[in-house]
Amino acid sequence: MPVRHRSALLSALWLLTAILPAAAEDILLPREPQIGPRPFYLVDKMKEGPLKQQLSQCTGPFRKTDFSIGHRGAALEFPEHTRESYIAAARMGAGIIECDVTFTKDRQLVCRHSQCDLHTTTNILTVPELAAKCTQAFSSADSATGKKASAKCCTSDITLAEFRRLRAKMDGFNPDAKTPEEYQNGTPRWRTDLYANSGTLMTHDESIALIKGLGAKFTPELKAPEVPMPFDGDYTQEKYASQMLDAYKKAGIPPSDVFAQSFNLADVLYWVKTEPEFAKQAVYLEERYEKQGLDPKKPETWKPSMAELKSQGVTILGPPIWTMLTLNDRQEIVPSEYAKAAKAAGLGLIGWSLERDGPLHKGGGFYHKSIKSAVDRDGDTLTVLDVLAKQVGIRGMFSDWPATTTFYASCTGMK
Repeated sequence: MPVRHRSALLSALWLLTAILPAAAEDILLPREPQIGPRPFYLVDKMKEGPLKQQLSQCTGPFRKTDFSIGHRGAALEFPEHTRESYIAAARMGAGIIECDVTFTKDRQLVCRHSQCDLHTTTNILTVPELAAKCTQAFSSADSATGKKASAKCCTSDITLAEFRRLRAKMDGFNPDAKTPEEYQNGTPRWRTDLYANSGTLMTHDESIALIKGLGAKFTPELKAPEVPMPFDGDYTQEKYASQMLDAYKKAGIPPSDVFAQSFNLADVLYWVKTEPEFAKQAVYLEERYEKQGLDPKKPETWKPSMAELKSQGVTILGPPIWTMLTLNDRQEIVPSEYAKAAKAAGLGLIGWSLERDGPLHKGGGFYHKSIKSAVDRDGDTLTVLDVLAKQVGIRGMFSDWPATTTFYASCTGMK
């Protein structure tokens, strides 16, 4: 075959594979989840009491559970939203695995936590021809003026073919960097780069095939675009929202296996109107504390109210841990007014995200800020999870290390 014909054929075959949903992969998993030493370490570090006594006597068997949701896979130690991270989450017993969904310049869906995080989660800055396409080129730090290093690279800056050339790394950056290489060497000290040398990026279709092959369910999140919509003329938010769910229909995934998410209430209500079967367990992710002044202690700040959300068709609310917890007069961790009101309105709750604050000996960070004074050790991870599970009544928990949630669910008899 002449070279030019062979090249044309290869190009056509590549285009076909880029458009069609990927075939399901069959991945061999261990007979039961492999949870490793970390959950036992956390038990050892708990305060003395009945919960510690119960969990310390639990040695298995451990089982896969929908209570255990892989947050970006197993992002504590594996580059997020990669093949390796998803497989690790499944091996730890995650019954549901997340792909945060955004789009490329040619409107192909890929798994990234943010449309514009390629500069902190991939090696794009050290691939010169792709770095040149970034929204904001790398700018080095200047110690004399106090200027920090910066860059901004978005999936919408590059095509799917260019996206495939990248390699994932642990999320992080060095604000004092003088070079792109230094900038990308910024993994938090409490994480690791041990598994970050070959992070395989995933398209949305590839994630569906992989997660299906792993025997898990799906929780795709429609990420907020960081470019004006409609994008490139006619790519509207509604087309984007429909495209994400269409991928599951094309792959033959039943809506009951999909927990579609969005921080944008309009997206969830659009699915209620256009995709009622998927909307039955769509998740409205909570960020009104950031944009609308929501205070978990003050119902007058919850707009819409819990009852109004329910009446509009929302069935599951997805808040961060801190909004669901508070401290009582004895400094015990208890459900917040927000959490109690959500349950009273008939809303399911899914929390995010366990094991994302790093070591808890100083009370944790964002995720534990409402109960900071009651948190002083890593073992409090399990204490917090126990309150969320038994008192708040969450139906699932996103975790950066699904082994921990799998361990807890298995040891306490949760489904």
